[in-house]
Amino acid sequence: MKQIILVGIGGGVGSIFRYLIKIWTARFSEEIPLATFSANIIGCLLIGLLMGYFTKNEHIPNDWSLLLITGFCGGFTTFSTFSSENLNLLQAGNYLTALTYIVGSVVIGILAVFLGYVLTK
Repeated sequence: MKQIILVGIGGGVGSIFRYLIKIWTARFSEEIPLATFSANIIGCLLIGLLMGYFTKNEHIPNDWSLLLITGFCGGFTTFSTFSSENLNLLQAGNYLTALTYIVGSVVIGILAVFLGYVLTK
């Protein structure tokens, strides 16, 4: 039960931060899904940092991983929203924007996880 509560708390806080990013990025662009892109890239970097940190510091209880990786990052990142936004872009005929968004998110996301992991090793 403790683990479920930790994941729930982390997920709730992550979702709040995701919403704050949406509010913050709305002033820059409403055409490009900047909030989702930002949340996914920041979340990928954060997951990489946490993975590297927890790997390096094996004495840290697994509860922290549940709270921060499973909970916070799970609530913060928005891959399902990313997918639905791409479907909307494709259905609207915005193929180049969709392709750029997909490739950019995946490639930069993987690089951000790698960077975060390497920075903590």
